[in-house]
Amino acid sequence: MKSHFITDLADGQLVASLFLVREKEVRTSQRTGTSWLHLELADRTGTIPAKMWENYATLAATFECDDVVQIRGRVKLYNGRKELTLEQIVPALERDYDLGDFLPHTKYDVEELYGRLRQAIGGMKNPWLRQLLASVVDDPAIAPKLKRAPAAMTMHHAYLGGLLEHVVSLIGLATDVSAHYPQLDADLLLAGVVLHDIGKLDELRYTRAIDYSTEGRLLGHITIGVALVREKRKVISGFPEPLGVLLEHLILSHHGSYEFGSPALPQIPEALALHFIDDLDSKMAGVYATLDSTGGEEIWTERNPSLRRSLLRTNSFLNDKGPDAATTATLPFGDAKDSKKR
Repeated sequence: MKSHFITDLADGQLVASLFLVREKEVRTSQRTGTSWLHLELADRTGTIPAKMWENYATLAATFECDDVVQIRGRVKLYNGRKELTLEQIVPALERDYDLGDFLPHTKYDVEELYGRLRQAIGGMKNPWLRQLLASVVDDPAIAPKLKRAPAAMTMHHAYLGGLLEHVVSLIGLATDVSAHYPQLDADLLLAGVVLHDIGKLDELRYTRAIDYSTEGRLLGHITIGVALVREKRKVISGFPEPLGVLLEHLILSHHGSYEFGSPALPQIPEALALHFIDDLDSKMAGVYATLDSTGGEEIWTERNPSLRRSLLRTNSFLNDKGPDAATTATLPFGDAKDSKKR
């Protein structure tokens, strides 16, 4: 069992625990000629560099990247960052650990998120889109991956269950946007929400680490997603070809510009709406991940590289909300009763 997590480690602490190996390399100082084993170790709370200075050659041959190892070492600060100086490394057996300890995971219940997704699909009025989406999310080869896949490597929702969390969040946004702009085809927008990132199920690998698959590196999730949707709709007898073209356009254009990887620009209202709510949800997820990151006692966060700015933690400015302020917290993505009404 894992006994220590990276976010809890303190300078000078002796650590004997399990970690996932993200990077492994023998490095040599050009100045002194000294060599050492450098590792990047990870668990669900973050990563930490680790160094082994002596007797590492034989040990290094016993494990590889993405393996789980039992280490013994001590935490120290180097250039203001915590790292581990290792004394021992032992490969761990699969029965000795739970992979959930090593990869970050959505904080929401995956089955509840999946249920909300299926409920939204079941409420669609367009029978063609409803049948198509059900054939995707209920596919026994797809559903387990949909419940586990991250939405990205690093940018947003970059954790197990992140894609499903992102899609359910977008369902709420799409419902509100469609109500505000009734000219939009709500079912077409919802279909775009569910399918726009479906290619990430195979673009990414997310077993012992989150990384790109070979298919993902060569094709990208937009191409993979369009191919999957085209395959699914071709087995639905009579599926309208013009509707299929619109659906593929939503997937192809959801990044919004050629600069950010879209093969097409959004050219229908639903595609434009999809792009903007997708961009909003992605950015807000990045905002809250930064605000929740380590160093939470500081009023300013570290710089968010995707947003190219630091963020102000506003708690100290907003903690006095007046005598009539409500104290009950809302459920994520709206109350379940509200979602039934939608």
